[in-house]
Amino acid sequence: MNIVKDFSLTNYNTFHIDVKADYFCEIHSLEDLQELLSHNIFLNNNRLILGGGSNILFTSDFSGLVIKNSIKSIEEIHEDEHFVFVKAGAGVIWDELVNYCVNKNYGGIENLTYIPGTVGAAPIQNIGAYGAELKDVFYSLEGVVLKENKLKEFYKKDCYFGYRSSIFKNEYKNKIFISSVTLKLNKIPKINIEYSALKESAKNYKTEELTVAKISEIVKEIRKSKLPDPSEFGNAGSFFKNPEVDKETKERLENEFEDIISFNTDKDIYKIPAGWLIEKCGLKGFRLGNTGTYKKQALVIINFNNASGKEIYEFSNFIKDKVYNKFQIELETEVNVV
Repeated sequence: MNIVKDFSLTNYNTFHIDVKADYFCEIHSLEDLQELLSHNIFLNNNRLILGGGSNILFTSDFSGLVIKNSIKSIEEIHEDEHFVFVKAGAGVIWDELVNYCVNKNYGGIENLTYIPGTVGAAPIQNIGAYGAELKDVFYSLEGVVLKENKLKEFYKKDCYFGYRSSIFKNEYKNKIFISSVTLKLNKIPKINIEYSALKESAKNYKTEELTVAKISEIVKEIRKSKLPDPSEFGNAGSFFKNPEVDKETKERLENEFEDIISFNTDKDIYKIPAGWLIEKCGLKGFRLGNTGTYKKQALVIINFNNASGKEIYEFSNFIKDKVYNKFQIELETEVNVV
């Protein structure tokens, strides 16, 4: 375990924001973590736990200690006739876990293909895409509660999963170091193509061709067609959550905008695509200085040319204002702003 001073975080966030941390440490095991927990630098500084850096926007240098979670392992710990339980280290790249499961024909996370980030960050955000969410296959996670220095296991009922939310994004934010996540996957996969874009692409295949591997391949193609590669344009994927509105608001919007898109998520609760709202404000492919929105997906904010985190944050507020003025809907940031 090694603590580095004045550490550049440029290559540790997918926005490629040029910022530094006072201190930086990479954790490869629980033994590393135990050593860190008794260190003066850990005890006397602000702390930030970092996964893949794909859902974070640094608006300035970080005053304190950044802890990079790099615990990596994948193992099958139990199985029965119908399910297999796969346990992965929190530092494993999420898509590597997806590929592992797809190659084994284990069903449940194929719709979550090609989402950037690490396994440990997945339950924090309750990642979701194309009609699936992590909570659908989540069984448990293990993590060290930092204040108590105690390894604790959280089951699904303990996590309070919501839309891009969990207890780890709220009550336990930066208070727990997640070490592993266990998923409960189907040995006899049940294909999910309810999401409209996925259903449309699936029409090109016979039912028997729609395997876990094929769904994963289709999702990857769709994502690649809509989202920029962070190595080309710094970004963190979807910057905003899709807002949820009541029936009255939905009907008001339908009267004003005939082409509105909405999805019923619960009784009288509807989700409006944030990308559609932003696009209707004329901001798809819009550029302001060194930042802007992606030409193929208005929900994605781009770092075109060495933008600062502050520039990107101010641009996100510009978008929020435009959307609110047109629709009276408040956009909520999905990305973690630091």
